[in-house]
Amino acid sequence: MNAALSMKILALEFSSSQRGVAVTEGNSVLGTVATDNLKTSPLSLINKALQKARLDRATIEVIALGIGPGSYTSIRSAIATAQGWQLACGINLLPISSAEVLAATARAITDAGGNAIAVQADITDERQVAQMVAETVAVFGGLDILVANAGVHVCHDAVAASDPAEWWQTIETNLKGTYLCCRAAIPELRACRAGKIITIGSGMGHKGLPNNTDYCCSKASLWMLTRVLAEELKEDRISVNELIPGPVDTSMTANKKDEDSVFNISGEWIKRPDDVVPLALFLATQPAVGPTAQSYSLMRRDP
Repeated sequence: MNAALSMKILALEFSSSQRGVAVTEGNSVLGTVATDNLKTSPLSLINKALQKARLDRATIEVIALGIGPGSYTSIRSAIATAQGWQLACGINLLPISSAEVLAATARAITDAGGNAIAVQADITDERQVAQMVAETVAVFGGLDILVANAGVHVCHDAVAASDPAEWWQTIETNLKGTYLCCRAAIPELRACRAGKIITIGSGMGHKGLPNNTDYCCSKASLWMLTRVLAEELKEDRISVNELIPGPVDTSMTANKKDEDSVFNISGEWIKRPDDVVPLALFLATQPAVGPTAQSYSLMRRDP
């Protein structure tokens, strides 16, 4: 095995709307942790990731650092943390462009026989969303399916104690971002005369949960957007449906497994991302006269 691949690597990715830390060795991910709360200190995330990996700081040989493009403040925080560790411990620092990671993913899909491109965009920015759709159509000659999967959950406080900026950040991404993506995609979906829009919903959009008003309101509004779009686009043979994955074990949910979490509900199905794929494919392959304005859930409970 290549010596570099066998190294214990601490990876920091703060350029998006989340802060994520992972510990890897070779092809194995030893521990991950992520949060939407941008007030969380980088060191606390690093310590949690190391605890999950059952390693201490002295064992880390390389720090891989996401350098964006993305949030300047968050990237600066990650760089300061990484450089401090580098100076204190004398270990190597490896800066990685987020765009390069996306491009590598697209290459992996192509190498496996698929056809893919990677376009990085801020979905809350109308111009960037329009450019994303235009680039997709230019490469593939059209657009048949939109899966509105981007989402965040930033505010975790009761309304009286909440930060309005954090609250609106969730609404901006989950609702406005999906609205802009749908709006930009609709002309292309109309052109194919059998388009599909799949929005990624949540049980929290159907049943309120204290201290999560931003996420609940964003997903409840998203469900209404799904239903209205379905009516508006029915004559265009465009189906619009909601997919509710239920609890999925990802880096986004790594910090959300306390005793009140849905991850601890007796009998609930804790899924891997791949477990959601069959339902997404089902919705994507229904006939033009198939279901629309429906909500499909993989939960094992009433919301």
